[in-house]
Amino acid sequence: MMASLQFKNPFRPGAGHMPPYLAGREAEERQFRRLLEQDTILENLVLTGLRGVGKTVLLEKFKPIAIQENWLWVGTDLSETISVSENNLAIRLITDLSVVTSSFMIKIGEKQGMGFAGSSEKLVQPINYSFLVKIYEETPGLVSDKIKAVLEFTWSIVRDTDRRGIIFAYDEAQNLSDHAQKDQFPLSVMLDVFQSIQRKNIPFMLALVGLPTLFPKLVEARTYAERMFRVLTLDRLSDSDRKEAIERPVRDANCPITFKPKSVEVISDISGGYPYFIQFICREVYDIWIQRMNEGSETSIPEDEIIRKLDTDFFAGRWARATDRQRELLSVIANLENCDGEFTVQEIADLSGNFLNKGFSNSHISQMLSKLTESGLIYKNRHGKYSFAVPLMSGFVRRQGA
Repeated sequence: MMASLQFKNPFRPGAGHMPPYLAGREAEERQFRRLLEQDTILENLVLTGLRGVGKTVLLEKFKPIAIQENWLWVGTDLSETISVSENNLAIRLITDLSVVTSSFMIKIGEKQGMGFAGSSEKLVQPINYSFLVKIYEETPGLVSDKIKAVLEFTWSIVRDTDRRGIIFAYDEAQNLSDHAQKDQFPLSVMLDVFQSIQRKNIPFMLALVGLPTLFPKLVEARTYAERMFRVLTLDRLSDSDRKEAIERPVRDANCPITFKPKSVEVISDISGGYPYFIQFICREVYDIWIQRMNEGSETSIPEDEIIRKLDTDFFAGRWARATDRQRELLSVIANLENCDGEFTVQEIADLSGNFLNKGFSNSHISQMLSKLTESGLIYKNRHGKYSFAVPLMSGFVRRQGA
């Protein structure tokens, strides 16, 4: 077998997979380091952006930085089940917290010694999940009161160590919602709890990661959330950062083939500057080139084949969620001049009259956009404008009508 066939592909597309080289996020890292310098937590973190911009990857990069700066780090992905009830949220927080607190010990009660009158011994209890749940259950009041009691107790132990505080980091945080019809407000409870303990100068910081719907949802739940968070919005990479993301992994791994400037330009254009797509395209190109090199064939970038594979692997599943009528609406949107930015209901209505035999009314568009938001294809910002929730989706939609 030739050496090139034995060489591993350096690119790693995938949900949250750390790329071989993380390009273009230096400014966000500096912002995060400034948040870590807070003694009193005045700002928490919201990290937001479309799918494929590298939010989860950047959060994973932040974790060792925080730990190195003597912060404890807890957290996970927030699933829809966390939003079912306030108690579910409480159990999630306690479960995550217990992972780091279980190594701490507390002396409780007294145990009479045997053989020596008057001697006593205190029992050593790990601050594990069972211990924290007991505090939660025995605290009177609302769920928020119970969570505060657990967090305040935890800080009474952590403050005697060299740790500066605890970061509660949650990905997919846009899944957290209030449910007024069921009298359950887990999102509001989380915000109330952390605002309260931070006002008591307890350095527990929230780091919430999610789609662009996240921050408007926080502000809708509690208006003070606008002042409670520093929002970092990830966008596509600049031309120079795209070039580094494409070339650096190949160079660092001493790959048997390299990308020429023209190839870098083509990959950059197809990817739109989104980190996930750069990884996806580079991996496909690299695999194809290795095979062609061993066959003695000329290497070039098969643009059509890669776009077709990207359509199948990334976009098709999302497209399948839409009804026929919703697909017609998406086709109208994809043909707006500003389809890759923000658009309004009126703009869609105006074009639909010319684009379709039967156009859409404003009220019908609003209803359908709401459904498409629920299915993760569209999102609405705080100013009443809409955008595709999936990067490069407009091009895929147009290709379906080709």
